[in-house]
Amino acid sequence: MNLLASGRRYAVAGSLAAACALAVAFPAGAQAAVPPGAFLTGDELPEHPSGWWALGVEAGLPEDPVFCFEDELPAEGASHQRYRTDLDAEALQVVVEAEDEASAAALAGALEAAAAACAADWLRENPGSAAAWDDYGTVEGADGGHVFGVYVAPPQAGMSVSLFGVGRDGTRVTLVDWGQMGTLQDAPVEEFAGTLGSALGRLGS
Repeated sequence: MNLLASGRRYAVAGSLAAACALAVAFPAGAQAAVPPGAFLTGDELPEHPSGWWALGVEAGLPEDPVFCFEDELPAEGASHQRYRTDLDAEALQVVVEAEDEASAAALAGALEAAAAACAADWLRENPGSAAAWDDYGTVEGADGGHVFGVYVAPPQAGMSVSLFGVGRDGTRVTLVDWGQMGTLQDAPVEEFAGTLGSALGRLGS
């Protein structure tokens, strides 16, 4: 597997182009019935001292909006699973079953654009804060995946770093979200690239 084909770091010093809105079609009245086998297990996430436990696959999207992707992820056709540790790290995987491959490709593109614009969008909404992002490149597998990193630090508050993996296999699209306190330098990029590769391998389950 060719992990991280190319990566570049971008510090957010101004506005980035907003992601273009894409029309994505999903099956009418679709039920979120993605099988559990399409989701990562805890031991496929980047290693953590306390270990990971999965909270179980649920239909739809999480109750709380998914940071950076509030407007892109459709509830219809979606299932999700959260992952916890004993400390500050947590993760989330969302899998969406789209109506056809064109719709799935459009959704994956919209998610990638949202990840790339996230830090700048957040900074505009939180003046006086600090933010940065990284494009860590592509991951091979299925119809391909892409890894991004986002760092945000509100003034006089904690700092947090997130890694986002977006991938697709046919009509199925996944978003993998890992986060903890820290900076981009603290993010386990290579391990997370392996996690996204595992997620791509599971999408056909």
